[in-house]
Amino acid sequence: MTSPDTIFALGTGAGRAAVAVIRISGPGAGEALKALAGRLPEPRRATFVVLRDPASGDMLDRGIALFFPGPVSSTGEDYAELQLHGGRAVVEGTLAALQRLSGLRPAEPGEFARRGFANGKLDLSQAEALADLIDAQTEGQRRQALRVAGGALRHKVEGWRAALVEALGLVEAELDFSDEFDVGAFSPARLSALLAPLAEEMRAALRLAPASERMRDGFVVMILGRPNVGKSTLINTLVRRDLAIVSAIPGTTRDMIEAHLDIGGLPVTLIDTAGLREAADEIERIGVDRTLARIESADLALWLSDSGEAPPRGDIETLRVATKIDLRPASEGVIGICALSGEGLETLAGAIEARARACLGDGTEALIVRERHREALERALESFETVRSRDAPLELQAEELRRAARALGRIVGAVDVEDVLDAVFSRFCIGK
Repeated sequence: MTSPDTIFALGTGAGRAAVAVIRISGPGAGEALKALAGRLPEPRRATFVVLRDPASGDMLDRGIALFFPGPVSSTGEDYAELQLHGGRAVVEGTLAALQRLSGLRPAEPGEFARRGFANGKLDLSQAEALADLIDAQTEGQRRQALRVAGGALRHKVEGWRAALVEALGLVEAELDFSDEFDVGAFSPARLSALLAPLAEEMRAALRLAPASERMRDGFVVMILGRPNVGKSTLINTLVRRDLAIVSAIPGTTRDMIEAHLDIGGLPVTLIDTAGLREAADEIERIGVDRTLARIESADLALWLSDSGEAPPRGDIETLRVATKIDLRPASEGVIGICALSGEGLETLAGAIEARARACLGDGTEALIVRERHREALERALESFETVRSRDAPLELQAEELRRAARALGRIVGAVDVEDVLDAVFSRFCIGK
């Protein structure tokens, strides 16, 4: 698929920078580059050029130009790239010059990646992983996104679909050509032998899915305790800025405050909460109620106290933390900290990291990283169970195998999923 439109956009962040990259893709990319640079560089070779406004002849900048003829390009089309000085005036002047050229228009969000997908340069799972890579804030998220962007899920799904096609061929041959002498007799055992290891591989991938999905969202840690035990001081110390108001007045924290941290390369969300007590007023009561409701979806709770008391609830994994150990020592089995001096914080961070790693993994085995992937794989497995039931008619088995293949195809965008495509690529920035 080659679009008749030629698009352009800034591919780097907006604002002042050392270098700015402007991308151009489409049938008019070469002519656009020639109009600004005066010549078309040798394909795939970085070339120093002087860029001028075609309308006025005024020099815009000196920079580097590259040209990649389609289909051997990131979008599968003729593709050009300008590497310029990153000043706002340079970028805006160059974009304005491109805007004035006939046949060019600004790109829509994600349009470069979508053209690459349409032209077979990447599948849907890889496109989603590119978005995750852009959003990655920790080492674990980066590893996971790179693994999927590199085609790990694509290759696995292609293998699963190939095995499905072989199984479907057995069933279809029995349905359509069972009376032909050169078609071997249908064997349910042979079909089961094909599907059994395939189903187990899929189940193994699904077992890793919760951790992979959580890696994208982060490990959630609630900071709980009575008023004035040091919850807000702790979160301020960990994020190294005054995020929460610290006061000796009970009930100062009325609403939940979130902070996103990188602990051991893993994404951790800390949530400072209202102190758990009988609320003194309606607003504080709302804060306490929100805290209690939010606990249900947390992965870990830190129960802070300055007296060593046990947490009031045991329905969530909890680390007991004794605060203000500069005034009194911590009890056995309790992590002691002093948020003001930093004592004990390394031990606390290590304990949080250990639990986060047990929940999230490290991203190196990630395959099913999104709810959409998981639901498609679950649908494929449901069809497998119907096929593996020997009581099912062959016609039903064939249809269920086709349904399983379609479900797997949706993961990588191999079937018609326009609504999914719109949702995926609209999340990209303009220059991607």
